[in-house]
Amino acid sequence: MMNMSTSNNMSGNTIRLVVGLGNPGRKYQHNRHNIGEMLLHYLPFSRELSWQGKFKGVISSWVIKGERVYFLFPQTYMNLSGESVIAAATFYGIDTGEILVIHDELDLPFGQLMFKQGGGLAGHNGLRSIAEHFGAQNFFRLRLGISRPEHPSFDVADWVLSNFSGDDEIKLKLFLEKAAEALVCFFEHGMGKASSLYNKKDLVDQESR
Repeated sequence: MMNMSTSNNMSGNTIRLVVGLGNPGRKYQHNRHNIGEMLLHYLPFSRELSWQGKFKGVISSWVIKGERVYFLFPQTYMNLSGESVIAAATFYGIDTGEILVIHDELDLPFGQLMFKQGGGLAGHNGLRSIAEHFGAQNFFRLRLGISRPEHPSFDVADWVLSNFSGDDEIKLKLFLEKAAEALVCFFEHGMGKASSLYNKKDLVDQESR
């Protein structure tokens, strides 16, 4: 993994708050819906973060290229995530366009990711809650592919609230490691370079070839 620098301004993006979406509690911690929360545990400095309960969540911070960046796990349920995010953003004076939300994405195959800013909410309850509380959708997103269930009859709500299984379970650690590298690239070099290197690339199967 890349080392995090502690000097100069962020290249191309000013992200001051990173949100890893998921549902609280051990019951949900390995669900597909919690992959956004899982990713933050794979950052190179994750073990050095000191977490405290605040803003209906747990929050920590780290200095990246001279800028203090806050990392937040909302401890509301997914459909109330905006309550936690807006509380933290208001306290620290963070604008919507300075927020990066990491979340599961049904419309991307497992093992692919995509950085984007703004756009639709794709029926994601966590994103919807954040957009409703801010009255804006221009926050950055890191979409982590979890695929849709193979059988159309399989309920999507049951799918996102189930654990990874089969090949996905085997390759999950690799996917999160590569996604963490992509996030570090985003911090170091901005969304343009991170997108060109990682967006919609097959990050798990290319490693096995």
